[in-house]
Amino acid sequence: MRAVIQRVTQSRVTVGEEVVGDIGPGLVVLLGVGHDDTGDDARYLADKVANLRIFEDQEGRMNLSVLDTGGEVLAVSQFTLMGDCRKGRRPSFSGAAAAEAAECLYENFVARLREAGIPVNTGRFQTTMLVEIYNHGPVTMLLDSKKIF
Repeated sequence: MRAVIQRVTQSRVTVGEEVVGDIGPGLVVLLGVGHDDTGDDARYLADKVANLRIFEDQEGRMNLSVLDTGGEVLAVSQFTLMGDCRKGRRPSFSGAAAAEAAECLYENFVARLREAGIPVNTGRFQTTMLVEIYNHGPVTMLLDSKKIF
């Protein structure tokens, strides 16, 4: 699984004219699921997102997590994160999970964040969405469950 995490002051996701997810201060997580990902990948990334210390403390240092700040998460499925652009000019998505498997692991990731006590809003799986992100900092992190050192 791959995730792009952005620290935000607010964010929302719209499908057509309907706002389907809306948060205040917290994190936007754009999540891509690969064909070889499992529940272990969802668990690893959910734990990492919940505890990633990218919010500033009183001294201005990144020492606080979304759990520490009481922030929210907006989780948006984004299969294009699994795109491979190394060859040619058109990305290959052969590494992306099939829709049914991807949705299951995406929901697993969201459920684990909620179990940790984090309020989570979501986009709508397999739809065209407009995502408004007010990146604070800007702070953006990349996580990949397969690149564990």
